[in-house]
Amino acid sequence: MTHQQQILFQPLLLGKRNSRNRFAVAPMTRRSATATGVPTDEMAAYYAAFAAGGFGMIITEGTYTDTLFSQTDAHQPGLVNEAQLAGWKTVVDKVHHEGLDKAGNTALIILQLMHGGALVQHTDNTIAPSAVQPIGIRNTEANGLKGPFPLPAAMTADTLATAKAGFVATALRAVAAGFDGVEIHAANGYLLDQFITPHTNIREDDYGGNYRNRLRFLMEVYREIKAVVPADFIVGMRLSESKVNDLPYRWPEGAAAATAIFKVLKELEADYIHIAAEGGNWGRESLYSDGRSSNGIARKITGRPVIVNGGMHDMTLATELLNAMQADMVSIGKAAISNPDLPHKIAKGEALIPFSKTLIKDSLTLSHVAGQLAVKTAAAI
Repeated sequence: MTHQQQILFQPLLLGKRNSRNRFAVAPMTRRSATATGVPTDEMAAYYAAFAAGGFGMIITEGTYTDTLFSQTDAHQPGLVNEAQLAGWKTVVDKVHHEGLDKAGNTALIILQLMHGGALVQHTDNTIAPSAVQPIGIRNTEANGLKGPFPLPAAMTADTLATAKAGFVATALRAVAAGFDGVEIHAANGYLLDQFITPHTNIREDDYGGNYRNRLRFLMEVYREIKAVVPADFIVGMRLSESKVNDLPYRWPEGAAAATAIFKVLKELEADYIHIAAEGGNWGRESLYSDGRSSNGIARKITGRPVIVNGGMHDMTLATELLNAMQADMVSIGKAAISNPDLPHKIAKGEALIPFSKTLIKDSLTLSHVAGQLAVKTAAAI
């Protein structure tokens, strides 16, 4: 570990709880629950491997929040019933146990709350802010449905209320399961991001039009969750510009859009803001023409902890951003899959195992990842 990297191992206050360091595991789609959305023992081993490997915080894969419209993928986990709660409790308990260090600290585990909206993959019965057909095509390999996404139904007052209630109820179940917090998924083109994005939200009511209106549903979800969870329960949010179905997309007004968005979100005093660079590297794709970034703008305007994502396995870039106060924490995805003990390796100055795209399907075999720590294999997965 170099002197510059020391900041990565400093604790960070998120709301009223401390992360033991600045390393987070990014939320990654796994499609590894049972057919009824119940987390498995294999999932518990997978997440616990990151905790044992030294990560300060682990953000789960997106988890559906109601049984009507929110589930995005087949074999996606949910947290809408007692069986799913019991499955997640096993995951949480194992993470907290395996992550316990000599100082008595353990990893935080955060449940990502997700509603697919118009990008639901496994059914044609979808809803969205507006009846606008998404661009792109479905992931046919994962779900069997082929071709373009269907035209979603525009959300009514009833479906707005139902979706919001699902987010709140799932957050309360997360408390019961022992999670340290939740992350509201408002990124990557899914439901809450569909409200934020002008071409997917053409509503003419209080949820459409200017930035405040397009952020209104996200803010209502956040406030209603905060009102019912314990005071020390972390509530964060994730945002992005690009979408899983439209990777090149960026906010049309660039830095001006980021400034307007985070001026509104400042009112929430969120426990953290997690900004994703979907499909790209932060250093290559997340800078505006004036040299600023959405991460830096969010941090400066809101004053809240900011998690930066995208290429953060580059420790030089990661430490530069933290030391320059452009972010407070880094979230790592593919490099965490191939190095579940990444923080320990950085501390010891060991080389990281590169992630191999040719073997990406094997990364969905969760026990393979968990076994990395036990067998210390040098083969990338």
